[in-house]
Amino acid sequence: MTKRKMEAPESEDQLFTLEEYLAGALKPITPPNELVQRLRERIRFPQADEIVSRLGNWRRLFLVYGSVMSGLLVVITVARAFFYFWGKRQM
Repeated sequence: MTKRKMEAPESEDQLFTLEEYLAGALKPITPPNELVQRLRERIRFPQADEIVSRLGNWRRLFLVYGSVMSGLLVVITVARAFFYFWGKRQM
């Protein structure tokens, strides 16, 4: 057996001992009500209407982004065509 496999039972015992110690030492706590209330005010869940309007905005943003990318693709294609034709004339 390798040295690592021979040490495994000892490390498992140490792991279980550590786990038992931490289970006794770390107890769950309840946060103060003021903290919970402040967090609830800061983390606001939007209403359904607001979510729907945001999704509509994403669709419009996606449409604008796609249009800009398509326009750039056309400009690049036209520029490549011009360079191709001018390169043929100079040769």
